Amino acid sequence: MPIATCQSYHAVSSGTDLLNMPDGKSVFKIYYLSIISRAQPRLYEWKRCSLTQEDFARRFLLGAHTGIGFVTAFPHITKIFRFAPSIETVMEVKAFNTPSMAPQTCLGNDGFWEFACYAEAVIAAEEYRVWAASSTVAEYLSFWCPASDFPITTSSKLGEYWSS
Repeated sequence: MPIATCQSYHAVSSGTDLLNMPDGKSVFKIYYLSIISRAQPRLYEWKRCSLTQEDFARRFLLGAHTGIGFVTAFPHITKIFRFAPSIETVMEVKAFNTPSMAPQTCLGNDGFWEFACYAEAVIAAEEYRVWAASSTVAEYLSFWCPASDFPITTSSKLGEYWSS
């Protein structure tokens, strides 16, 4: 199996927002995330990119996003996680290119789909846990994942293992 090299990964929280959509029912919790210590920080860090979080929120509110859930918004990729309207015990995800908000596929290798990077996985686990434990949507919406630092010690262990 060919293993590609990977950039370092240390995500941090860059803020949160709660967006009530124009339909009057849909609500999304926004987690702004940055990946720090990479080359070209303008591509990965909110404080260094040309798009502001306020601009992102305005654009997001113009989209036809419906449901209840949360968003992980990096400067380069955004994912919307919502509880499925057809069966609310299932979480659906949709990806977008953040600057353009054009849909983006998460198709990976060998027919696999990308679920989440580390920060997204931690947030998704906490959000799902609270969704399951909450009695109402209001109770769910009052919770925010407290994690804010998401470092990965090494991003080369799979390659090292596979080549040994």
